[in-house]
Parts: sequence; C-alpha cells; structure tokens
Amino acid sequence: MKYRKLGKSGLSISNLILGTMGFGTETPEAEAFAILDAFLDAGGNMIDTADVYGGGASEELLGRWRASRPKTTSRLVVATKARFGTGADVNDAGTSRPHLHRALNTSLRRLGVEAIDLYQMHGWDPLTPVEETLSFLDAAARAGKIHYVGLSNITGWQLQLVLSTARAMGLQVPITLQQQYSLACREIEYEVIPAALHNEIGLLPWSPLAGGFLSGKYTRDMANAGTRYGAGNAMFQYIGEKLAGAGRNWATIDAVRRIADQIGATPSQVALSWVANRPAVSSTIIGARTIEQLNDNLAAAELQLDPEVIAQLDKVSAPTPDEYPYGRFGSLQRERYIDSSEQALREL
Repeated sequence: MKYRKLGKSGLSISNLILGTMGFGTETPEAEAFAILDAFLDAGGNMIDTADVYGGGASEELLGRWRASRPKTTSRLVVATKARFGTGADVNDAGTSRPHLHRALNTSLRRLGVEAIDLYQMHGWDPLTPVEETLSFLDAAARAGKIHYVGLSNITGWQLQLVLSTARAMGLQVPITLQQQYSLACREIEYEVIPAALHNEIGLLPWSPLAGGFLSGKYTRDMANAGTRYGAGNAMFQYIGEKLAGAGRNWATIDAVRRIADQIGATPSQVALSWVANRPAVSSTIIGARTIEQLNDNLAAAELQLDPEVIAQLDKVSAPTPDEYPYGRFGSLQRERYIDSSEQALREL
C-alpha cells in the first residue's frame, strides 16, 4: 500500500480506501469483519461509509468491529457522509443545521468514535444556504466532533461556491470531493477536476470499476447472474444500462482486457490503477463483497501503468460530448491549441 496526503491536510491515508456500502446488508457481519481485517493487514488505513448505507447498518457494523479490535483500529481514518433522508419527517434530509446536528450525533454513536475524521456532505442541497451548512460544520470542527470536511456528488460551480464562501467567512474549508470517476465515467474532467486542481482539493473517486463493469465480467448483453446488476440492484442496474448503451465503453473494456493480458494483471487492477494515479486523486474507494474481490483490488495499490498504456486508455475512453460549451469548443479552451484555434472556431 502507498500513502498520500488527504487533500491539503497533514493526514496520511492509504491510496486505496475501503468502501462499506453493502456491509451489514449484502455482506454479512462475519465476512465484513474478515474483509476489514484483511484491508488493515494489507496496510489500508481509511474506510468510508454513510449514514444511509443500509439504513445505518453499515455504520453500526463498523462500530462493532472497531469496538472488538481497539488496538488495531485506534488510528483508523473514518469517513462518513450525511445529506439524504434518514427518517419520515420532512426535515430529516438535507444539509440544514438541525438535520446535520441529528445526523452527526447519530453517526458518532453508531461508529463509537469521539470524532469523525472526514465528514462529507453526500450531495448538494438546493434549499439550504451554503452559509448555514458551512457554519454548522465549522462549529462541529471547533467542538472536536469532526476533523475535516468533505463534499460529494456536486458540480464544478457548486464546488467553487462552497469553497469561496468558506474562505470569505473564515470557516472550515472542505478538503476533499467524493465523485463517481472511472474509465467509463470521465465527464467530471470538464469542470469538476479543474476546479479541484485549482483549489488543491483531494479527489476520492467512487465506483472506479463502474459498478463492476470494468472488471471484465460482463458480456455485451450485460448478462451475469453473479453481479449486482444481475441481482437487480437498482443503482447498479442504472449504471449498467447506461454503460451498455455506449459503444465507447465496450471499446474501453476491450482495451482494458487486452492490456491486462499483456502485463499479467486483471482488468480490475488495470482500471483501478488508472483512476488511482489521475491528477487530483488522493485515494480511490474500492468495494468488496468477498475476500477474493478485496485481494484482487488490493494488488492495484502497487500497480503503476506505463505512460504508453495510460495514453491508450486515455484515448479509447475519452468522453465525446457534442454540445457547446463542451465538445470541440471545450477542448480548445482546455488544451489551448493556439495555432489552430481560429480555424477550428470557424468550423464550429
């Protein structure tokens, strides 16, 4: 395992993070404990969960696991999230002060910790002013309940608004952004990643294997009964249907398989290594339902792809929007083709 700084902080984290979304639901407790133990044994030191995973089952399981292994888990970096609905009341959602107050205290209790190392806003809340959210998070940090603030699932302008507002108000500034990012989902490269790089925000990609698609297990009809897609998982069915409809994604997985064969790795390891070493990435969130899946993914922590291999993957997986202001116009702005820009603009 390799180690990097978490965003601009002084905290060192492993370059792979263990995601625990299915722990306590898809993955039974005994098997989840074994996966967590193996991750720590391999040098991993950060886990990620959320208050809505399994209706709180994931946080509760992690709390029991930590309590049963106090010596080995005392320095573990714990990240969780809040934003989505946690109850029947209309106010049990969002990033308002009352909801975050209840959500944070509940997460602390479930996890059995005095402070959460990285407390992330799970998504954008259009109803709550960012000033209110940031004020609560700053107060929670001053009270010693959280160490760092992170964001998740937002756009470039939302990221910049939150960061600029926090700085202007002298409040705790978020240091990380958790977004979907993989060889099959690169659209955040248009605006989100440039904003993250500009502000030195640490990117924490989720679903780096695109719901298992980049593991190479699927056929072109998406048939595989042993997958989350095949089992009817709603989120993974949505991801799978979008992936299956894009010819670029099949060309990408074909390239991943070919490269994996050439270098003696698995498709998952190739896809994970590509993500883990992208600009702005602090660490990458992996998921594992079994020890076998975990061991396969862990090997990616040490895998460094050659530049020519990365160039091949960059080319075959490049997103190709046709609409302004992205597409060719956006590429001209990002890559600054000075000599050809005038002619290219005339062709648009």
